[in-house]
Amino acid sequence: MFETITQSHVERLREHPFIQRCREGTITRHELNVFLAQQAKYSGYFTRYLCALISNLRDNDDVMRLAENLAEELGFGDEAGEPHAKLFARMLSELGVHQHEVPTFPETEHLIDTALHYCKQRNPAYGLGALCLGAEAIVAPLYSDIIEGFLANGVKREQLKFFEIHVECDDDHAETMRQILLRMQSERPQDAALILEGAQAMIDARLEFFNGVLDGAQQACH
Repeated sequence: MFETITQSHVERLREHPFIQRCREGTITRHELNVFLAQQAKYSGYFTRYLCALISNLRDNDDVMRLAENLAEELGFGDEAGEPHAKLFARMLSELGVHQHEVPTFPETEHLIDTALHYCKQRNPAYGLGALCLGAEAIVAPLYSDIIEGFLANGVKREQLKFFEIHVECDDDHAETMRQILLRMQSERPQDAALILEGAQAMIDARLEFFNGVLDGAQQACH
């Protein structure tokens, strides 16, 4: 069931004009820079989303499994490396994007608030639905399209390491959460609706986020 839901979410997101134009190579560098600045603001909270979700898990084994995901985000995984936040910051610097010089769009604030809201719920079904089906599971195809947009604008692939890493590792992160969700649903079938609510809320907020990026880029040009 979750695979079908994820595919449906991916298709919706890939139909958005921003992602479509990235995939086709018609997105502008200015629009990509606006996206980067807003994405940085959303991504800057990611460890907090994960910590909030972990704090509501009931099973210690689940806590340990998601703690491994958190360790990777912080650069302490099995293949210890640079924290993802630092990778993103370096990418922004190399591409000349200064997130602190631009305001946080209302749509970006809504995406951040949506993720935090569901991850903070005492029933972790909400947060797992939001963070797994609504965020991690859709990253690989989404970032793959976004990478194509940057490459079409002359950005070198080695400058996009942050996106490349997430295309590779977020499938593993999503699978970890998916296994927890499958067990949770078998134990508490009534939680299925909560899982789907969290996921749908995140997808809707992400689509609004992309609307905000395109609108913000257009306004900046006038």
